[in-house]
Amino acid sequence: MPETDLRRRLAERFREVNGDHPMTDADDAYVSAQFVVLEELCAALGRDTDAVRRLMLDGRLPLPGYLRSDGAEMVPAGLFALADEAGGVDLLEPWFTAHWADPVTGKAEWNAYLGGQYVCLHSVTPAAIRRKDLLTAAIGAALDEPGVDAVRLHALVDELDALEPAFTAYDRLRFGGPTSRDTCIDAVRARFPRPDRPGGR
Repeated sequence: MPETDLRRRLAERFREVNGDHPMTDADDAYVSAQFVVLEELCAALGRDTDAVRRLMLDGRLPLPGYLRSDGAEMVPAGLFALADEAGGVDLLEPWFTAHWADPVTGKAEWNAYLGGQYVCLHSVTPAAIRRKDLLTAAIGAALDEPGVDAVRLHALVDELDALEPAFTAYDRLRFGGPTSRDTCIDAVRARFPRPDRPGGR
C-alpha cells in the first residue's frame, strides 16, 4: 500500500478514536516539545515507517498520541520500548496484559494503550498505568473522607504530578472534559493549599 494511503488510513483511525478536533498553535507547540515525528523516530532507529504504520493499523503497536495540525504523526520517543522489553511486537500483547491479574482488565488496558491515548503519562508502562490508577483512586477516596489528611493527600498528589505531563487544550476536547491533572492535581492543590507553600504548590 502506498505511503499516502497508509498515512490517510492512520489519520482516519486516529480520528475514529479521538474525534475530529482542531489543533491550535499552542497545541502544536506543546506536542512538538513532548513528542517526536514518527518518520523522524523511525529514521533515527533504522525502522521502516510504513511497516510501523501497518503495525499500528493492525493493532500491534499504539496509534500516534497526536496528529499535529500539519498532519505529522506524533509519537513518544519510547514508542518501541515496551515491544523491545517484551521481546518483540509479537510478544507485546501477552507480556503487557500479564501485568494485570484480571484478564478482562488487562485486555481493556491493552486496548486503551493501542488507542495512543496514554498521553497522560511521561512514561507509558504497565507499572506507570497501574500506579496512576491507584493514585487517582486514592486521591478521590481521600477527598471523600470526613477529615482530610492534608499531608497524605499532598503526598499522593505530588506522586501523581511526577507521573503526568501538563496536557494541552486539545486533550480536554478529545477526552470530553477535564483531565486527571485538572481534577486530581490542580483542583486539589487549589482546594487544600499547603500551609508552608502559598498557592498550594
